[in-house]
Amino acid sequence: MSNIILTNESLLKRARIRRLFSILRFLLIGIFLVSFMFPVFWIAIGAFKVSGEFYSYPPVFWPSSFGFDNFTRAFTVFGGVRGLVDSLVVASANTLLVIGFGMLLAYSMGRFKLGGDDLSFFVLSLLFAPPVIATMPLFMIFKTLKILDTYPVLFVSYILINMPFAVWIMKGFFEDIPHQIENAALLDGYSRLHAFRKYILPLAVPGIAVTALFVFIFSWNEYLFALIFTRSNVQTLTLTLSGMIGGHEIHWGELSALSLVAITPGIILTLFFQKYLVRGLTFGAVKG
Repeated sequence: MSNIILTNESLLKRARIRRLFSILRFLLIGIFLVSFMFPVFWIAIGAFKVSGEFYSYPPVFWPSSFGFDNFTRAFTVFGGVRGLVDSLVVASANTLLVIGFGMLLAYSMGRFKLGGDDLSFFVLSLLFAPPVIATMPLFMIFKTLKILDTYPVLFVSYILINMPFAVWIMKGFFEDIPHQIENAALLDGYSRLHAFRKYILPLAVPGIAVTALFVFIFSWNEYLFALIFTRSNVQTLTLTLSGMIGGHEIHWGELSALSLVAITPGIILTLFFQKYLVRGLTFGAVKG
């Protein structure tokens, strides 16, 4: 009987400990969730505030009325439409170029060991270097070619910083695809290119989608190269946002409104590629 009582007490004690750990876990998750989501909430609320509510004390956590005046001024007065269009053009074109060329290079390196370990290590080493070290030589080259303040200058510079990342990530995905699938297609009479397009490419879609998402976000949020290599003809959204912060005044309402617009494409793309994102991030984690 005493053994049964001790066993029941042990089970109850373990249950209390598990319940305590569950409460602490949910509490920590809640703290981190609030910490990460509060800036987004503050930006979203600030987009609808009137100018006086930004300087009131105590802070206004809910605007008295919801209006779209901040959005209107951000798009008309501060050039938000132009910044949005330029960012879409640059980020979309860069993503297509990087994925198009990087996919072929990653496939060659993963399947045929192109360049051996030396090329793989060289691509990896490019990720170690901060992009700022390339600004001066690139500026001199672009100035000599007379392509400063144009779309091509951002296409080229963004390819240089995104291509190593894309190649290294997609190389791992192609390496995890079984060689037997491609060998069977070759035995059936398919050419190497046809086998790649019909069998390998569909299997690599999750990895390509994840890589494309990150490349687009990197290009969309890039600020340094856009600041140095462009002037007036091309102005991405990051430059438009920085222009709202002056030496004597900060246009908080317009800044919040355009910031809310700026984070929207990333959220939409993440939701759209959600199924590929989960598969892509876990691709190759479990091997049979």
